[in-house]
Amino acid sequence: MAVSSTDISSATTETEVKGRSLWADARKRFFRNYAAVGGLIVLILVGLFALFGPWIARFEIDEIDFTAIGNAAQMGRPSIETGHYFGTDDLGRDIFARTVQGTQISLLVGLVGAGIAVLVGTVYGAVAGYVGGRTDGIMMRLVDVLMAIPYMFVLILLLVMFGRSMIMLFVGIGLLSWLDMSRIVRGQTLSLKNREFIEAARATGVSTAKIITRHIIPNLLGVVAVYATLLVPLMILAESFISFLGLGVQEPLTSWGALIREGAGTMRYGTLWQLGYPLFFFVITLFGFFFVGDGLRDALDPKDR
Repeated sequence: MAVSSTDISSATTETEVKGRSLWADARKRFFRNYAAVGGLIVLILVGLFALFGPWIARFEIDEIDFTAIGNAAQMGRPSIETGHYFGTDDLGRDIFARTVQGTQISLLVGLVGAGIAVLVGTVYGAVAGYVGGRTDGIMMRLVDVLMAIPYMFVLILLLVMFGRSMIMLFVGIGLLSWLDMSRIVRGQTLSLKNREFIEAARATGVSTAKIITRHIIPNLLGVVAVYATLLVPLMILAESFISFLGLGVQEPLTSWGALIREGAGTMRYGTLWQLGYPLFFFVITLFGFFFVGDGLRDALDPKDR
């Protein structure tokens, strides 16, 4: 039986293997990582809690329930009937409402701080790596000098000198956390600057600024995304530590660090819920970011493709 060329071409087309892009392959590998997917689900749930929590809370963050203080039998315990889903603190304030606000502020500090660090570190490292020479040497020696300064000491000093405000907390955490990002981006830029497409752009007269913004930085998005997901929990840890010391977020605002500090101070009275709920959200959020970061790192690693 004769086989026509049409049948052969159709069979070849049916059996042809479709190629996948880097991001499509990375997305498939990421969703095969159950720990990363679990971390992503946890982060989504925490984000929904921070977003819709104010509509669920029945009390304001600074509203004092005098009945909870005077009821010695309940002692501010969690109760759906009273509307204090997480109980009350030693001053009669609703812990659920305060935990919602603490989640909002801690996530905001982490995301904004990581965003500032990623923006400054990426631009700084890309410029140093691409320009090279004496400029690269001076810029990276400056990074080495700044990394030798104790990070937490500088942050505390900034808050004490310029006031304990949210803006100073954002600026202090973000602008002091870009150093590692700049070194990572510089190393990746050095491996990209002599690639064929960069040489072609340089030969056609494309300016240095356009090469960095249109060719270098877009090819670093994978590395930057992975490091950003690992940088957010570090920002949250730094903010929580500062607030735990009493130098971060000030009343009437609150954060996870401030709530944990208040809960730790009342543990001897048996009110473990005042410490337990903020600490629970704090821990699961950190683990969620770390699992997602590890999953992205594995998914974008070309050696494992």
